[in-house]
Amino acid sequence: MTASPRRNGGPTPRYWAVLPSAGGGARMGLGKPKQYLNLRGRALLEWSLAPFLDAGWIDGVALVLARGDSEFAKLPIARHPKIITVTGGAARVDSVLAGLAAISAVSQRLQAPVFTLIHDAARPCLTVEDIERLRDEASDDNGGLLALPLTDTLKRAARERSAATLDRADLWRGQTPQLFRLDLLRNALERSRGRTPAFDDEAAAMEAAGYKPLLLRGRESNLKVVWPEDLPLAEFWLSRQEYAR
Repeated sequence: MTASPRRNGGPTPRYWAVLPSAGGGARMGLGKPKQYLNLRGRALLEWSLAPFLDAGWIDGVALVLARGDSEFAKLPIARHPKIITVTGGAARVDSVLAGLAAISAVSQRLQAPVFTLIHDAARPCLTVEDIERLRDEASDDNGGLLALPLTDTLKRAARERSAATLDRADLWRGQTPQLFRLDLLRNALERSRGRTPAFDDEAAAMEAAGYKPLLLRGRESNLKVVWPEDLPLAEFWLSRQEYAR
């Protein structure tokens, strides 16, 4: 496992992950939050947590759960020493801020910059190699995120009919993790709280605060499980990763 980088000869940065996992996953229509659905013998959430727990350079993970969540405590991974649990809020920004506050509390005495990797709990196919690439290339004030250049033709709809074809040059699909310095991200999210419409991701809040996050090319395998048909795709990609090892 590679070590985390120093910045300009200063103290070695410290890293934490935040996984907002307070959503209900209603679009799946399977009667339980999607992060607890079975995926190759484990809860989907366990796969999403695994890369951060396996990376020795990550100090810990702030897992943000819904109020009244009783499922996580049933998982074997619930006793992992690197995981701290936090209660989330009604919106993603509230949950992420709750996770950042918890990390701030446990890292306030560190004489080193602290970076956070925000990752969707419903992205189970992330690899350690990709978070190491993100760490190595985006550990600065602008931060960065995994993303993919848009390759499909982009349409503007009007009443479910194609009304225009848009230029897709320079357009990317944002993924997670998204890596930002803890204090800068926390300030940007606090300023965005209550915004209508809400920002879709943390990078949008950083952009609004004047930063230019690095777009680091990710993988198609790093899919977000949203619909029931996404589960077989996740199983396929996990099997490919297992075969590659």
